[in-house]
Amino acid sequence: MKVQGKMFFGIGLFMLATAAVYGFWSKEAVGSTGLLLAFCLCTMIGFYLSFTARRADTGAQDREDADIADDAGELGFFSPHSWQPLLLGAGGSLAFLGIIFGWWLLFFSLPVILVGVWGWVFEYYHGENRTQ
Repeated sequence: MKVQGKMFFGIGLFMLATAAVYGFWSKEAVGSTGLLLAFCLCTMIGFYLSFTARRADTGAQDREDADIADDAGELGFFSPHSWQPLLLGAGGSLAFLGIIFGWWLLFFSLPVILVGVWGWVFEYYHGENRTQ
């Protein structure tokens, strides 16, 4: 993760330089603000990755003598299937349509979003995976 942290710090510095040049040249506030926010986001992600790299085990990408096969194997648990993102996407779409067509549509989108969030949070707490 050290490499990724350094990459995000580099992108952040590029965004900062771009914001300075863009702000000096164009004298426009919106584009400069967007580039400064991109700098802040890249710096925040770079800090998180660098901070996490100090606490985590050194991965193969952080060693100079590593081979590609050193990073092979299980990387973690990823849900094989889930219907909850589809439900959240439908609820989010209804919510944004409510902003466009009328706020009354939010009353129909809120239950869909809440069911999607509830289902995603408690996806593995039913059936054989339930704790007693």
